Amino acid sequence: MNTGRGFAAAGAALAFLAVAAGAFGAHLLEGRVSPNALDTFETAVRYQMYHAGGLLLVGVMIGRSAAAAFVWAGKLFLAGTIVFSGSLYLLVISGWSWLGAVAPLGGLCLLGGWATLCWALLTLPALRQAAESS
Repeated sequence: MNTGRGFAAAGAALAFLAVAAGAFGAHLLEGRVSPNALDTFETAVRYQMYHAGGLLLVGVMIGRSAAAAFVWAGKLFLAGTIVFSGSLYLLVISGWSWLGAVAPLGGLCLLGGWATLCWALLTLPALRQAAESS
């Protein structure tokens, strides 16, 4: 499968799951978990949706340039979303407080994904040439 298409499809799937998780949190968790836990769950949903959009962007950019940095950005977004949002979802649902220590590892992957995407966009020859000519 085309790598760009794969990342774009992963982004769309994560967006779908973020909407489903948001509905789950709003309708099934409210009143069953503490307000603080519900806030944590909503943070997981929000970051999942942000990074679903990032994966869609990566998929589009890989379609324009198969630069390895775009692929790395996509891998970091995907891994970071699974670790960050996944650990927060599990923390809220299971009550296992130790999972709070796992979320920052996902956050580091997310930060790495954005830094890598920024670098890839700044160094992509076609984009750099277009910016310099305007």
